[in-house]
Amino acid sequence: MTSLSRELVFLILQFLDEEKFKESVHKLEQESGFYFNMKYFEDKAMAGEWDEVERYLSGFTKVDDNRYSMKIFFEIRKQKYLEALDRQDRAKAVDILVNDLRVFSTFNEDLYKEITQLLTLNNFRENEQLSKYGETKSARSIMLLELKKLIEANPSFREKLAFPNLKASRLRTLINQSGLSSLNWQHQLCKNPRPNPDIKTLFTDHACGPPNGTRTPTQATASLAGGLPKTPFPPIGGPHGPFQPVATATNTLASWMSNPTVVTSAQPSVAVGTIPIPSNQVSLLKRPRTPPTSATLVDYQTADSEPLMKRVRPIPQSIEEVTYPGCTQRWSLEDLPRTVAQTLNQGHSVTSMDFHPSQQTLLLVGTGNGEITLWEVSSKEKLASRPFKIWDVNNCSNTLQDPYESSVSSFAVNRVIWSPDGSLIGVAFSKHFIHVYGYQVQADLRQHLEIDAHVGGVNDLAFSHPNKQLCIITCGDDKMIKVWDALTGRKIYNFEGHEAAVYSVCPHHKESIQFIFSTAIDGKIKAWLYDNAGSRVDYDAPGKWCTTMMYSADGTRLFSCGTSKDGESFLVEWMESEGAIKRTYTGFRKKNTGVVQFDTTQNHFLAVGDDHQIKFWDMDNTNILTAVDAEGGLPTLPRLRFNKEGSLLAVNTADNGIKILANADGHRLLRTIENRPFDGSSRLLMDPTAIKVSGGIPIVAASAATSSATDRTEHIERVSPTGAVSGMSGVDPAQNSEKPRAALDDVSEKIKPWKLAEIIDPTQCWCITLPEAASESACKVSRLLYTNNGVGLLALGSNAVHTLWKWSRQELNPSGKATASIPPQRWQPSSGLQMTNDITDTNPEEAVPCIALSKNDSYVMSASGGKVSLFNMMTFKVMTTFMPPPPAPTFLAFHPQDNNIIAIGMEDSSIHIYNVRVDEVKTKLQGHQKRITGLAFSNSQNVLVSSGGDAQLCVWNTETWEKRKSKFIQLPPGKPVSGDTRVQFHSDQLHILVVHETQLVIYDAYKLEQQRQWSPQGTLPAPISYGTYSHNSLLIFASFYDGSIGVFDAETLRLRCRIAPTAYLNPGVNSQGVFPLVIAAHPSEPNQFALGLADGAVKVLEPSEAGGQWGLPAPSENGTLTAIGAGTSTSNHGSEQVPR
Repeated sequence: MTSLSRELVFLILQFLDEEKFKESVHKLEQESGFYFNMKYFEDKAMAGEWDEVERYLSGFTKVDDNRYSMKIFFEIRKQKYLEALDRQDRAKAVDILVNDLRVFSTFNEDLYKEITQLLTLNNFRENEQLSKYGETKSARSIMLLELKKLIEANPSFREKLAFPNLKASRLRTLINQSGLSSLNWQHQLCKNPRPNPDIKTLFTDHACGPPNGTRTPTQATASLAGGLPKTPFPPIGGPHGPFQPVATATNTLASWMSNPTVVTSAQPSVAVGTIPIPSNQVSLLKRPRTPPTSATLVDYQTADSEPLMKRVRPIPQSIEEVTYPGCTQRWSLEDLPRTVAQTLNQGHSVTSMDFHPSQQTLLLVGTGNGEITLWEVSSKEKLASRPFKIWDVNNCSNTLQDPYESSVSSFAVNRVIWSPDGSLIGVAFSKHFIHVYGYQVQADLRQHLEIDAHVGGVNDLAFSHPNKQLCIITCGDDKMIKVWDALTGRKIYNFEGHEAAVYSVCPHHKESIQFIFSTAIDGKIKAWLYDNAGSRVDYDAPGKWCTTMMYSADGTRLFSCGTSKDGESFLVEWMESEGAIKRTYTGFRKKNTGVVQFDTTQNHFLAVGDDHQIKFWDMDNTNILTAVDAEGGLPTLPRLRFNKEGSLLAVNTADNGIKILANADGHRLLRTIENRPFDGSSRLLMDPTAIKVSGGIPIVAASAATSSATDRTEHIERVSPTGAVSGMSGVDPAQNSEKPRAALDDVSEKIKPWKLAEIIDPTQCWCITLPEAASESACKVSRLLYTNNGVGLLALGSNAVHTLWKWSRQELNPSGKATASIPPQRWQPSSGLQMTNDITDTNPEEAVPCIALSKNDSYVMSASGGKVSLFNMMTFKVMTTFMPPPPAPTFLAFHPQDNNIIAIGMEDSSIHIYNVRVDEVKTKLQGHQKRITGLAFSNSQNVLVSSGGDAQLCVWNTETWEKRKSKFIQLPPGKPVSGDTRVQFHSDQLHILVVHETQLVIYDAYKLEQQRQWSPQGTLPAPISYGTYSHNSLLIFASFYDGSIGVFDAETLRLRCRIAPTAYLNPGVNSQGVFPLVIAAHPSEPNQFALGLADGAVKVLEPSEAGGQWGLPAPSENGTLTAIGAGTSTSNHGSEQVPR
């Protein structure tokens, strides 16, 4: 239904209510599903009209929509049942039990049995849990308190609990003015009438905006944080409910984002390229609330009530996370990095910093003299440095042909940022330019793009992925926002509409909507879609001067921080769906002479540099949590930046240095690599050309990795607008003939011969054996995987039984994550249940086991030759079973975007794309000749890669499920086609690792072109039993049939460490035939892995504290990144310099 039609329904509801057509009002509410009248619902519930209560509810949700809905219906039917028992109406109670409550037995059979046993009691209050049950009226009141909380938290009721603010008799007024024609008549009275007015609402009188592109303020938008208007209906949800009445719908951020054709700027954005925009633009959604604790007498266990396994109403909804008892996340000051761990001497004023998205100790720094530097903070090693210089003067605008304008001493870095996968570096300068460098494993910073982007300064830069195309977003003094293709430098969009220099940009996405927030130095905030329809939002930031916006790492909460011209600083959280301020944080000094900088971490903390300190806030508390001065020496307004995990915090110092603060995890992270010996691949020189020494061995760039995408590209760091940063000399150090020679001599003294690391003794690494493993039942460990949160390890034995171990938080393990230094505990629910696969008519020892874990660790899908079982990870209960053999399933993989879609590889060589919710096979893929042995979804590129016992690889399009390409791996001459072939995506989503007993191979994921290959040889001659990437894809762990383990450099497939079986097998135990059948890599610790052995034992291994890593990479020739010509742009706008 269109927006106007929806609003017309509200007008009719108002009219019917004013005319006292009460039954018609509630009938229309229920049938339209637009407005849930809580007062009517409460009245019917208190009157005990249960049929009407459920009928009214059915217009908004069904019992199996989600766990909130299931709990709502359960509480209503439970109350109805208890009232029948209280009246001694046994026949009615049995009818309710059989017809209404039986549906819940599927999810909690024990509770259903307990409710049934109430029939055997003369008075159900004899049950201990119901002993305090009062009379009917008070019991209904208690129930309604619980239902009210559940309804407010239920996403099915989102934006349906508040009636819009309408003028009295609005529909009658429109009718008296000849309906919609009256709006056209109103248009003729506009002060600035536009041709072809776009009338979007019936709730307010029409008025065209002023010609300068700003919207005329209404009473509702004059104060975003002001009081809420009164509504003609009773308040819904109470003053503390999460869904309160809001101002006129057209004035909210949500409504502007849901009406993409609204043009609020007189200067429309100009599309100079094309990025397809999804047609299903929807409003921004509020983040889901956690269901409240039950206040009723018999609590329903909601962990089982997730509708994944239901078949009735296939409404897309993500599976909610289930936490283990005793493993609830607890926050404390110890989680914050507050102690100084390292100090770096930068040498020039630091203007911007950013940590690599996966290499947590790799820090990128920009300075006031235009230089960028790459630091390894654990060793305080400067890996690379680049002073500013124009790469190609011929591509510059005429302004930059002026020697003064192009002088390197006048360029400062305004922003440095990594791309989401860590393969590109973006640099925005104080004049005109952005530079983009390529960064690869064991490669130096390579010139990729130089773009003359803006007239005046480029004030901010960010990476974004609209429609899966990597783009660069810039903003500048010329009041423009521009979008560039990150690969070619081609300009795709110009966004115009700001009336002052644009200060910052914050790209983000909500479901299918990709958008950009921008702020200008006049305090205006605007939002843009990737189209030519102008800005969707126009409102004022607190302070009305320089402001940056930032989302929490999980993308659910929006914050802004800035300072007014008077020096007053603001840190606020926004209700993004209303465009209003949710909370304002306190604790700043009274006046500042610059602009404060901020960052977020762990989805829970905010940090701001203020008054020579770092101040921390809990996101849910407006009062300051704590402050640290980092042992002194900080500037008035420090710049700061967290690493991805929040274990390290970089902050600049007043003496042009950088301090690295750490928490317990951060100190441990730094210790693991701070004592490593000099790596001949590390590059200390600033000359971009590789220098050869000692027989021609090149000094190459430090190892780095492209890694999984992160949503933190929206984080903003700004340069304080207190005046121009004084320029420093930007002379290229390579022009000084003395410095390279001195550096060369220093490096020559440090270079040591490389040697393969060999671990042969248990004292050379950390190793623990997990307790109560499958070895006690003499079965093999067939499959092994870590939980995604890194605190648990799940094994599937050849006897079809699962075993789960969990680590807990303690003094020696404050993070609570898996570690090889502290043993975990085997975890089972209080019921004592085990997760055992269906083995009807099968021999599990001969079956091909398969297992897959949902991304939120709530559910595990598993099979051992029989039907596929879906287990709840908290209760170990079987939620459902499906796909009975034949054929038997042999491999399982969850779709990365939808836990309800599963790819199931079969023994008959087919692949079934199965929808669990509706219990049907969506499509069947045919292309292999033998059973499926591997499946891997790309997290971002809409492809599925499969492998089979036929040694064939196939690439499938996950939108059409058509086969795009296939190829057979190259087996050794004379080798028959046998054995499993497994596949796994590199974190860059561009390469795949293929593991076969004869080889490790790296392929291009789309062309299926072989790029690297390694076969058993030398110190590792036995066939390969398993292989996997480390979590950051820097390493490959491989096990062999002789019990050896190899650790390879993932980029080159060069062996860097061999672990002998004597290092991890228990001495004195007969190790004949004992070897790892499977390896699992920890999801966040790059050097930790677990082994599942043929004797049923499970081991966890980590390098010793002394080394910190599994050997060193073998020296290799430096790679190159082909430079791509930069595009250029010009503008006729006058330059308005952002104050610095």
